[in-house]
Amino acid sequence: MAEGTKLDIVSPERLLVSEHVASVTIPGTDGYFAVLGEHAPLMSTLRPGFITTVDAGGKSAQYYVRGGFVEVAPSGVTILAEQAVPTSEFDRAEIEASLLQAEKDLAAASTPEARSFLEELIYGLRNLLIEAQHMGETHIH
Repeated sequence: MAEGTKLDIVSPERLLVSEHVASVTIPGTDGYFAVLGEHAPLMSTLRPGFITTVDAGGKSAQYYVRGGFVEVAPSGVTILAEQAVPTSEFDRAEIEASLLQAEKDLAAASTPEARSFLEELIYGLRNLLIEAQHMGETHIH
């Protein structure tokens, strides 16, 4: 049996990745997790973050995803993302604008549920900007 797993990353706009990889690291809602060959089946929601793939030759690639779902099955890993792009297309200014809007919405929030949702969103967007900075500004606008 071949090492690694089949990976498909799909967004509403396109099939971004469909290839065999040695490993893939995924931003699950409860934290990042790695999938190698013969991983136990699971399903998870995604948080905004960066997927890192490593091919059989050790070459890595990164992709930005903004929410969605992942299924790990014996046939491979399928990521259905709300948005998915190579990190070269990651738009930091768009995330910063979303953060500013969420902060304005939080100031106007009138229910505990809305406040909680917006606080979590703000926390996630701030973490995303920190992650992007650590990935190297040469790959991200």
